[in-house]
Amino acid sequence: FPEMLSNPTLVLVQGTLNVVLKQNVTLSCLSQAGSPPFRYTLFKHNQQVSAVNRSDLTPALFTLTISSASDVGEYKCKAECNNSSGGKYSNSLNFTLIEPISKPVLSSPTSHAKKGQNVTLSCFSENGSLPITYLFFKGKQNISPQKTMQKREAAVIFLFMDSLSDFGTYKCKASNSFPNNTKYSNSFNFTLAEERSHSQPLLISLGLILLLLVIGFALAIPFFIIPLYKSSE
Repeated sequence: FPEMLSNPTLVLVQGTLNVVLKQNVTLSCLSQAGSPPFRYTLFKHNQQVSAVNRSDLTPALFTLTISSASDVGEYKCKAECNNSSGGKYSNSLNFTLIEPISKPVLSSPTSHAKKGQNVTLSCFSENGSLPITYLFFKGKQNISPQKTMQKREAAVIFLFMDSLSDFGTYKCKASNSFPNNTKYSNSFNFTLAEERSHSQPLLISLGLILLLLVIGFALAIPFFIIPLYKSSE
């Protein structure tokens, strides 16, 4: 009696499920049981991609080139033989396109701070496959644990400007699963804001009073000083 056809197994034999453009991947489809000859058909979202005939129990190999975003997604294969009706379908494999990240932008609401002030720094890459991992630096020293963002949003850290050493130049870097794709941001510099002296408002007030006295004295000369001078002659 002819052997019943088994569901084929679809496996990745070359490449990765996370793919970049122009990458080649090879899939293998094989039914472990059934009576040859076999016909294996590869589908992407129920649309036929390719078909291979096999006269024995050897796998059908399908090589794909990921040339655009439309080439990624879910793939399945179908096995058929002479004594099967309708054929059997395999498991599915899902390909995801990964894209390089853009240069991150490091920013803060303010670049001037006082000692004892809290400030924030945000790092954001506008383009690139998620998740994106961010790391913050002051000079060449890492100043925070890495932050992995699953959504298209900035990584934010909070800084306490405790001493003069906390002022200076900061940077961040971003990376994702795209190979050899780490990007560094622009430099951002925190400077020490000049603190106004507590006596400065008092000095300004005294100066204004003195100026008003001088103006008042000048206005009084025609009305009081000159008549008094004439009457004494």
